[in-house]
Amino acid sequence: MAQGPAAPKAPTNHPPLFSPTAVVASCVGFILIGALQSLYGPAIPALRQDFGLSPSGAGLGLSAHFIGGVTGVLAFDRVHGRASNRMLLGASYGLMAVGSLGFALSPTWPLALLAALVTGFGFGGIDYGLNQLFAVGFGRRSPAMLNILNAHFGVGAIAGPALIGLFGAQHYAGIFGAFAVLAAALLFTLGGVRDREQAAEPAADPTAVGAARRTGPILGVFVLLYVLNVLVEAGVGGWEPTHLETVGYTAATAASATSVYWLMMTVGRFLVAPLTLRYSEPTILVVSNTGMAICLLTAAVPALAPYAYAGVGLFIAPIFPTGLPWLNRTVPTARRAGALVIAASMVGGVAAGPSLGKAIEISSVRVVPLILFVLTAACLAAVAWLIRIGHATPMPTGVNVAEPVLVNTTDVTRKEREGMSDT
Repeated sequence: MAQGPAAPKAPTNHPPLFSPTAVVASCVGFILIGALQSLYGPAIPALRQDFGLSPSGAGLGLSAHFIGGVTGVLAFDRVHGRASNRMLLGASYGLMAVGSLGFALSPTWPLALLAALVTGFGFGGIDYGLNQLFAVGFGRRSPAMLNILNAHFGVGAIAGPALIGLFGAQHYAGIFGAFAVLAAALLFTLGGVRDREQAAEPAADPTAVGAARRTGPILGVFVLLYVLNVLVEAGVGGWEPTHLETVGYTAATAASATSVYWLMMTVGRFLVAPLTLRYSEPTILVVSNTGMAICLLTAAVPALAPYAYAGVGLFIAPIFPTGLPWLNRTVPTARRAGALVIAASMVGGVAAGPSLGKAIEISSVRVVPLILFVLTAACLAAVAWLIRIGHATPMPTGVNVAEPVLVNTTDVTRKEREGMSDT
């Protein structure tokens, strides 16, 4: 029986994409970006006092950070492949250091907003750069490593407000300054990141075959999945306290329950990491979205709402990091696609507040979990469509899903990969 061409063998004379030290430093980098993003809200009382701002004016700090983040993702995507991985990550850490220090020392609010924009620009570069490199740099372990990486973002998101609570909002400048020093220190860990690497990655699985002919629709559904997922994530984080207070809980209980939601999201990513070595990404996303949907329906029952929201945090945890390796295998232009969905997720975070607020104005706060359930059901439908499209195309002759193929983190074309000879 004729057999197809053998898959190229992974080179054995190249070190891995990240050294152990660089892996640890990358996790610290994600703690840093999680903490920086979470500092603006708790610092609002001190910002209003220092700069004489209204509540909405003080809220512009986080908006500037997110605008910088989206811009950073798209800008660094444009230069990725022409600039080395070290240069991309180094520039991002440098921008975060400069921006954070500038925010700490700004004498006027316009300068502080500019500094937040610069910080966000570096934030976007790290978010995009490390997510993309981890998605292709660890072969079959990439989903597990991505969940661990993104779990550290949650650690930072919890630590940021805790530091404000410990030292007081009036000392926000010192905290931003300390994070600027940490960002600068991470520049010295980049020696463990390879500039160019061909990393072993699993061959196309049955859900990925034939994607080249449907790149546009598939990418569009992935973008929709990520936008809806972040709408739910930010929607729970933003509206859970209001919903719980509306149905009879105290403000302190509502705030504590929301903290538990973010904690469960962090714990969930650590817990799912070993599961990604046994179960496929589509399976994990189906289970996650189904669990979220059940929990959100349960949250409509006032007596169960705090516990149900904690369940939402646990189930939503794997979706963002686990979907990226699936995207990389499914869409031929995976590098550019990864940048698009990460940018889209940030836009989803920005849109969550006003869009859900408008829906609540039309209905009521009590229906928050039901609105989020509808969005989760749409996420589940998107995952089901992606799985169905993958299975609709038969596996081409000669493809062995157990064998690794080479995936270059730079722009290696399909023709170049097919032209590689066994060494």
